[in-house]
Amino acid sequence: MKITQDTVCFITGGATGIGFAIAGALAARGAKIMLADLHQDKLDAAAAKLSAKGADVATVVCDVADEAQMRAAAQATIDRFGKVHVVANNAGVALGGAPGAIDMKDWRWIVDINLIGVAHGVEIFTPLIQSHGEGGYFINTASMAGHGTGPGMAPYHATKFAVVGYSEALKQELEPSNIGVSILCPAWVKTDIHRSSFDKPTGGGDESDPMFQTMSDVINSGLDPADVAEWTAQCVEADRLYIFTHPEFSGAIGQRFAMIKADYDACSDFPAFQKKDAG
Repeated sequence: MKITQDTVCFITGGATGIGFAIAGALAARGAKIMLADLHQDKLDAAAAKLSAKGADVATVVCDVADEAQMRAAAQATIDRFGKVHVVANNAGVALGGAPGAIDMKDWRWIVDINLIGVAHGVEIFTPLIQSHGEGGYFINTASMAGHGTGPGMAPYHATKFAVVGYSEALKQELEPSNIGVSILCPAWVKTDIHRSSFDKPTGGGDESDPMFQTMSDVINSGLDPADVAEWTAQCVEADRLYIFTHPEFSGAIGQRFAMIKADYDACSDFPAFQKKDAG
């Protein structure tokens, strides 16, 4: 999809991090921007930075886990710009922990934001995009954590794998409406996502904790969000389904595919699953 001065973009988690960077990359191509986030002060600061570069930008306070707030944010976008073309479902949080030790309130918190927040964006904005007949695009932020796993972050992996699968289905279902889909799958990027777990319902979080310090060091050594955003914009214009950012993870993806293939092939040795010739 070509991004032009007639393109209207709605971006969740848009005040900081990857969301703000995506807003900048799209605005640089002339797009009009509606930033959605939880905090008005952060939205004001983000809008001021974009406006200083000549962007046509507006803001709306919105919790993506709240359907009513998302519907109100969608209406605010229509009221301000008349229509919407691109929806970046970017807002997300992180949550880890050992199996059997994660409170279900925290589980529901991460699912409501990372998965249901994306579903709200798709279900609410799809009819609005279809209504003007000009086509559109969804950018759904997943993660490399949606393609491979490691210990300690099972809830995060679960939600990101879900976003990947959901988006793969959307790609097929929305194509007849001329609505494209990309899945943003970064690894380490310099954002504050590691601090998001401090906001979980059960509280907690200690910046002096060695695990937090290690995660901070890893994330702070990651990619610049502006580079991720520029690549994202290029991939949207190229209609790429997957937006990967870290070539060094190719081997890990290959290992996972090899394991899947080996276990899939194994089922052919079980007699009940072998295809019988007709007659």
